[in-house]
Amino acid sequence: MSEETNADNVNEPRLIVETGLDQRIAAIIEPVLVGMGFRLVRVRLLNQNGLTLQIMTERNDGTMTVEDCEEVSTAISPVLDVEDPIDKAYHLEVSSPGIDRPMVRKSDFSRWIGHLIKCETSILVDNRKRFRGKIADVSADGFTIERDQVAYGEEPKVTIPFSTLAEAKLILTDDLIRDALRADKLAKAEAANQNEADDEEE
Repeated sequence: MSEETNADNVNEPRLIVETGLDQRIAAIIEPVLVGMGFRLVRVRLLNQNGLTLQIMTERNDGTMTVEDCEEVSTAISPVLDVEDPIDKAYHLEVSSPGIDRPMVRKSDFSRWIGHLIKCETSILVDNRKRFRGKIADVSADGFTIERDQVAYGEEPKVTIPFSTLAEAKLILTDDLIRDALRADKLAKAEAANQNEADDEEE
């Protein structure tokens, strides 16, 4: 896993963005999130429990607590009420991206090098649209995966341009759980040290 944290990429745009109503909701809430020190991961309006608006977000350092979820929910509810993009009653659900998270920024790929992902492209890459494998390398334009299931005649490695990406997500493994917990612990320790440093300055 790369030591580069999401904090280095505060204003980094998402590679995968919403369409339609989800996109409109994202445009309404993203400035609020950014102002609070959070980054939008994904917006989805789902037909579950009636209608559920799922907002996935995280702090710039990749952490997200239950308190953070409540804080975000409290901040974006009035903005959504004023803009009123959804013409039906809905349930608001704010969550962290989780360990088997959607990969939506270039830094997500850099951060989780060495881990398994599954992804889908919008156009054919190497004669297919669905891929699964370990992130082997990341460049400015794309990422290379080592396939964990190589079909006859296929190269074991394939490079996928970011511009073709439709969806990508980490696959839950023991290694991923271990690294995600370690990263979370480090980020929380850094945040605590930062708070102590701020207190001393006052």
